[in-house]
Amino acid sequence: MKPNRRKFLQQLAIGSSAVAMGLPAFSKSPASNEILSNESPLLYPNTSGARFNMSGYAAPKIDKVKIGFIGLGMRGPGAVGRMAFIEGVEIKALCDKLPQRASAAQKILEKKGLPKAKEYSGENGWKEMIEKEDLDLVYICTPWHLHTPMAVFAMEHGKHAATEVPAALTVEECWQLVETSERTRKHCMMLENCCYDFFEMLTLNMVRQGLFGELIHAEGAYIHDLLGLNFDKKGYENMWRLKENIDFNGNLYPTHGLGPIAQCMNINRGDKMDYLVSMSSNDFMMGAEAKKRAEKDDFYNQFVGKNYRGNMNTTTIRTNKGKTMMLQHDVTSPRPYSRIHLLSGTKAFACKYPEPERIAFGEEWVKEAEMKKLYDNYTPPLIKHVGEIAKKVGGHGGMDFMMDWRLIDCLRNGLPLDQDVYDAAAWSCIVPLSKKSVAKRSSSIDIPDFTRGNWTGNKPVNLTLDGGGNTKVRDSK
Repeated sequence: MKPNRRKFLQQLAIGSSAVAMGLPAFSKSPASNEILSNESPLLYPNTSGARFNMSGYAAPKIDKVKIGFIGLGMRGPGAVGRMAFIEGVEIKALCDKLPQRASAAQKILEKKGLPKAKEYSGENGWKEMIEKEDLDLVYICTPWHLHTPMAVFAMEHGKHAATEVPAALTVEECWQLVETSERTRKHCMMLENCCYDFFEMLTLNMVRQGLFGELIHAEGAYIHDLLGLNFDKKGYENMWRLKENIDFNGNLYPTHGLGPIAQCMNINRGDKMDYLVSMSSNDFMMGAEAKKRAEKDDFYNQFVGKNYRGNMNTTTIRTNKGKTMMLQHDVTSPRPYSRIHLLSGTKAFACKYPEPERIAFGEEWVKEAEMKKLYDNYTPPLIKHVGEIAKKVGGHGGMDFMMDWRLIDCLRNGLPLDQDVYDAAAWSCIVPLSKKSVAKRSSSIDIPDFTRGNWTGNKPVNLTLDGGGNTKVRDSK
């Protein structure tokens, strides 16, 4: 027997045993990710491997949600500020590696007249916070590589986890999140704020109401000129985000574009992503920027001659039902911001970028008056309920606040979350799988089914406020 054939049968036997035990096959070793992501869909875990289906799961109600925040640099303070406006929330702990950041975030609570939170700092302060504090929710705003370890640790200690994007950087980490959430029955929500932007939610509701007919194709992107910020010594601590662009050639940040269109196409809830193909351009800017800055500042010599990812990555995905998706990632080119958000159905078409957003039911865009009628008739209840307050509180035009309010309202009323752990895993796994496709000369790569077959019966995201909507907002000034 040839060595590779023998190894294949050994892996198959291990995988079959894991499924019989109620565990997802091959979820424990890096080598297994190679199989999960490409070699044989027959080796994927099936429905019998799921410990518990977290899609549609309603955790017990929590009257007052006690939150601990980890990471108070770029995103964390804004999250603390938004949560300070929501009644039914108690901010109990603030943690950052740098103690001065936790102290600075404390002033946000003081300004709102809220009780002082316990401060934690240092490399392992987050573990101490999770172990010691009586928390319901751990809200994670740290660099990407810490998202999975922190979310898993939180769930293992009886807390729900909410993490900034992406939730994971490897297929193995995706399975760790899924396994832990199912076993502990604790929510693991990836904080994909773009799912709560106004036009995205409008089009999602229109899809639900049948106005697009059958969706055929969708596109999303993260096109954002971050070249200056990524090279700014005062930007991301220890230049961590720039370093993520080294030795990685793929879609490094897919979820802002993918999340909203995945919900529209009922990914994990009636359809699933089957496989992807990814292609990247060369780097034409980051290497040059490093050289340019190094000429004036020796600090940047450490970034000269590095293997930077390509400027533009394009990834295409085919779903089980024969639909297609396209994602793009470019954070270096001097061009206007875009997430694309394009939906193409048998009855209608929508596109948000370049702005303004537009909808068509044929070959011509609808007029302004008709567009207003669409907003009047199909804006979902969530936006009608809290949208104006969200705009006042802020956070990317209000979508951040709507995301936070919705999360808290669901936890307080024992409702399923709009984004579950399967979404966190499926949307995040595009990061490593796109890299693998690029490395294999844009070969097709299979996408794991993190629901293990439950996607066929999982219900679509519910945009109503049935059973909820009673969470109040403090003075939004």
